[in-house]
Amino acid sequence: MSKPTSMQAAVLENHGAPFRLTEVARPVPRAGQVLVRIMASGVNPLDLKIRSGGAEHARHPLPAILGIDLAGVVEAVGAQVADFRVGDEVYGMTGGVGGIQGSLAEYAAVDAGLLARKPSHFSMREAASLPLVFITAWEGLVDRAHVLAGQTVLVQGGAGGVGSMAIQLAGALGAKVFATGAAARANVIEQLGATPIDHAKMSVEEYVAAYSSGRGFDVVYDTSGGTSLDDSFKAVARLGHVVSALGWGTHALAPLSFRAASYSGVFTLLPLLTGEGRAHHGEILRQATRLAEAGMIKPLVDAHYFALSDIDAAHALVQARRTQGKVVISITH
Repeated sequence: MSKPTSMQAAVLENHGAPFRLTEVARPVPRAGQVLVRIMASGVNPLDLKIRSGGAEHARHPLPAILGIDLAGVVEAVGAQVADFRVGDEVYGMTGGVGGIQGSLAEYAAVDAGLLARKPSHFSMREAASLPLVFITAWEGLVDRAHVLAGQTVLVQGGAGGVGSMAIQLAGALGAKVFATGAAARANVIEQLGATPIDHAKMSVEEYVAAYSSGRGFDVVYDTSGGTSLDDSFKAVARLGHVVSALGWGTHALAPLSFRAASYSGVFTLLPLLTGEGRAHHGEILRQATRLAEAGMIKPLVDAHYFALSDIDAAHALVQARRTQGKVVISITH
C-alpha cells in the first residue's frame, strides 16, 4: 500500500488574516531529518506577532505554516540519523520562523538535532508547551549567567511562560529564587518555588532592601524588556549578571556599570534562523527531560481544548490574555 502524500495544515496566507485549513504536500525527511507525526503544537506570544507581521526578528515568508513548538511521534527517519527510531515520542522547537515549516500541521520534517525524547510521564500537550520557554530559560540561566547553588536569582515576570520555567530551573540549580508579578499571580509564583514580589506596590529600591538586605540579586532574568529591564539593572548585585530575553526599549547602562555587573541577551530563535547551534537545542531539551522525570520541573498548560481547526480561537484567547498557562493545539488524536 502506498503512503499518503498529503496532510492537513493551517496555512496563513496574509498577515493578520484567518488561518485556512487545507491539504498540502506531506514533507519527506532529508538527510539529518526525521518525519514527525505532530500530536500537539504549543502557542507562544511570538506566534501571534509573526501572524500579525510585527516580528521583524522572526520573519516567516507567506504563505506559511506557523507553530514553533511541537510534540509527536517519529514516523520516518532520514539518512544520517542515528539517535531516533520510528515510534519514538519526541518534542522540540522546530520551525514556524525563517521559512521553516511550523507545527500547525499533521506532519513536519524536522532537523533531528532540534529534538529530544519527551518526558515519559508528560502528555503530548504538556511536552508541546515546553520547548521555547525552557530553552530560553536555560540559555539565560545556564549558558549566559552560569547560575550556581546558593546564589540569589530574581525573575522579572515569574508567572509568564519563560518566567515560570526560569523559576523552576533556577530552583533545580540550587538557587534561592524571587520573582516579580501581579498580586493575583502570587500564589502561582509561590507554587513554582519562588518568593513573590508585588512590583506594583514596591519600588525596586524597596524590594531590593526587603529581600536582599540592600545587596541586590546575583542574577536577574528579565522576561519583559522596557522598564522591567531598567529595573533589573537597579536590582542586580555588584559583580552580578542581568539576562534578558526581550531587551526592547532605550536603556541607560549606568546603573549596571556602577555595580560592575554584566549583561547578556538571549535570542532563542538564532539556531532556527541561521542553522548554527541546533544540536545544542536538542541537548538542552534532554536536560529538560531529565529534570522533568526527576520531578523538578512541570509545565503550566491552559485547560482550554483546541483542535487544528480552532487555531483562530486559540490565538484570540492568548491575545486577550485570558489564559492560565500555555495554550496548546491538539493536532492528532
